Amino acid sequence: QLRLVESGGGSVQVGGSLRLSCVVSGVSENEVDMAWFRQVPGNEREAIASIDYRGATYYADSVKGRFFISQDNAKFTVILQMNSLKPEDTAVYYCGIDETPAWLKVRAWNDSKKYHAWGQGTQVTVSS
Repeated sequence: QLRLVESGGGSVQVGGSLRLSCVVSGVSENEVDMAWFRQVPGNEREAIASIDYRGATYYADSVKGRFFISQDNAKFTVILQMNSLKPEDTAVYYCGIDETPAWLKVRAWNDSKKYHAWGQGTQVTVSS
């Protein structure tokens, strides 16, 4: 059974860093794309970063140069290293997975509909 579990959220001051982890189990395909999104109450889920099955990475302009996505294939864990945090980074952060075979992948990395399963989310709060 596919399962995604995020961890690493918390409260931090402006300029601080946090490292989010997403542990994935029950994956049935090997052409897997992963992504981190975030959501503030009342807003749509916002794409932050993605790493695809080839290892290519993608970032939203708002986090480029501050956030870094990586994966540990042996542990099937996706990491989001967040540096130089700002109050506007405050949100619940979710990881999502796209197990669609490569030849069927048609949606852009920042389209939430691309990802068919999500974790429960982890809260990140940045205070000034």
